[in-house]
Amino acid sequence: METETKDTAHPAPTSTKLRLIFLTLILAIIAAAIIRSSIATSLDSFTYDEAYHVGAGVAYVRTGDFRLNPEQPPLTKLWVGAYVSLFGYELSPYRSFSDKEDERDFVEQDAYFHNDPFALQTRARTAMFALNGILMLLLAIAAWRIFGEIVAAGLTLFLAIDPTVAAHMPVVMTDLPIALCAGIAVLAAAKAFQSWRVTDAIFAALALGLALSAKHSGIIVLIAVALIGTAAALASARSLSWAMRLRRFGAVAAIVIGGVIVLWGFYGFRYNESPGVSEQTFNRSLAEKTGDIRSWSYRKALDVSAATHIFPRAYLWGMADTIRAGVEGRAIQVRAFGKEYYAKGPFYFFPGVVAAKLPIGLLLLSFAGAILLVLRRTTGESTVGIAAYTIFALIFLGFLIRGSSYAGVRHALPLIPFAGMLAAFAIYYAAKSRSWIARAAVGILLIGAIASAVPQMRPWEYFNEMAGGAENGYLYFNDEGVDLSQRVGEAARFYHEELEAKGDVPFLAYFSNSNDRKARGMDYVGRNPERDNARFDGDRITGTFMVGANELGEGQWWDVGKPFRGAAPTKRFGNIFIFQGTFDTPRSMRARGIFYRTIYSTIYTDKPDPNAAIDGIERSIAMDDSCFFTHLELGNQYLKIGDRQNALRAYRGSLERAPHSDSIYDLIAEQVNKLESDRDEAVEPLRNPGIE
Repeated sequence: METETKDTAHPAPTSTKLRLIFLTLILAIIAAAIIRSSIATSLDSFTYDEAYHVGAGVAYVRTGDFRLNPEQPPLTKLWVGAYVSLFGYELSPYRSFSDKEDERDFVEQDAYFHNDPFALQTRARTAMFALNGILMLLLAIAAWRIFGEIVAAGLTLFLAIDPTVAAHMPVVMTDLPIALCAGIAVLAAAKAFQSWRVTDAIFAALALGLALSAKHSGIIVLIAVALIGTAAALASARSLSWAMRLRRFGAVAAIVIGGVIVLWGFYGFRYNESPGVSEQTFNRSLAEKTGDIRSWSYRKALDVSAATHIFPRAYLWGMADTIRAGVEGRAIQVRAFGKEYYAKGPFYFFPGVVAAKLPIGLLLLSFAGAILLVLRRTTGESTVGIAAYTIFALIFLGFLIRGSSYAGVRHALPLIPFAGMLAAFAIYYAAKSRSWIARAAVGILLIGAIASAVPQMRPWEYFNEMAGGAENGYLYFNDEGVDLSQRVGEAARFYHEELEAKGDVPFLAYFSNSNDRKARGMDYVGRNPERDNARFDGDRITGTFMVGANELGEGQWWDVGKPFRGAAPTKRFGNIFIFQGTFDTPRSMRARGIFYRTIYSTIYTDKPDPNAAIDGIERSIAMDDSCFFTHLELGNQYLKIGDRQNALRAYRGSLERAPHSDSIYDLIAEQVNKLESDRDEAVEPLRNPGIE
């Protein structure tokens, strides 16, 4: 290989002064990213889960008890909980819980009604800006150590421009932290496997522990680091003594074990979720959560992990929840590239949605960087880092393709820093090139990306121009990358300013948190059933309708948006549409509202009432019988009161409507067979996939 290309992606050592200039530049870019995000997301309310995370985090910090909200690891919750606790936070005494929704309501009662939720959001945003800013800096340092200053600055600039990163910077969720922690861990591990120094191994173990503590997909990071380390040790084995070979394999094991030890530290090095209590205190036992999983191999892996105490019990509980909802899929409708799917989009969904969410300028830079890396065939230090990050990205993408698509780009966020690394190499080559054409091309792409992305208010809703832009992206996608309840504040403000004085109670078809709506004093049709039931009696109905963009595509069941497709909205606040006038009666809207209000007040509560549940679900089905899991839940309730005939009727209705592509179809068929048999055996209710 020619001399000038021996290490083309790793610049020569620079002076201390120049390094300080680059560090100052990176800090300035991160500060600008925080300011931009703060302005662009200023209209956003809490996402659906944030208050739940904040309240649980405060409980962790105050009590050392990890029973609440165990579905996510504690890094983000502990960080925000510690900061919020400095200002005082009222916690209610623990009680027993009947499933997750009962627990969620318990935590949110504190967040929304026993504390000031709007001050709470401000404090939570401050904490998350600090956390994500620190993680961006650590990622830049990790990239700097293995690729050099220009690539580190280019990667940081990429993340600062990207609107999806901007949207996630202030939210109390785990997606951006795991994206950043994964990059830090992989690059730190690559550096350790390059130098085999103790200090680098310690840094890699700490970074891996952060990734494991950020989100359960950190397990994928652990797998990637173990595979990359093993490959690196094997690659150098021939030229080493047996003792040195064993030391290198030992170093790989030490990094992996060290990462797990860091994870245990976040749980206080305690297996049980509650201090001083040996029995389980979750809203459902770990055995029940594991039993929900349909895959034998996943169930067995969790059972072995629980028996051997490899991970804390709360972590395993969350892993079971993640596998059931994220890998095996929720009972949810997914629109991908304009077509409807059940639970899981096509195999190209995740790379496609990342491509739809990235500004075109950044997307082209990433492609250019990938092509340049192939053509230039980098060697030395840069090759190890590039190979490690690429291997991780491919492994991660493989897991994504096998899983559910409901969260959209949110679950694919770890791929964005990888795309940023590729783009950073394009920036590096342009900076080092003598070609003004290359420099101009990179400059034009960066300016184009900035012009497309940075002015965007509500960046969560951003799609690039190829995907319809922020205005029309919802026509092609309906996952959580379109909306996650952020517009509820704007809807409430419109209600108070435009409707309340006129006595106009709006119809609401917008996925949002009921406690958030209540805290904002928002009224809507369905909140008071005695007052509102009669409004759905006729075939046509006049009023104000607030409809989320996710609802406007065709639905496989509960086709809420059907009356409004093709109608011009009176107003639009991001991805919530206001329709006013006379429309076909949206009975699907009412059916869905009755169903969820029924199950959360009569089934998944501390005082279950099967008879009241049956009454409510029957009323929901009478208005719209298209949803398979409403019939399934009805069958469950009839079983609880011993009415096998009506249970059989309900399960048959569920089987007729269930998707054949999902294993739930076989489970319902088995349930029907049991009830049709003459054997007088007890039949247990099925877990309702509609509440996962």
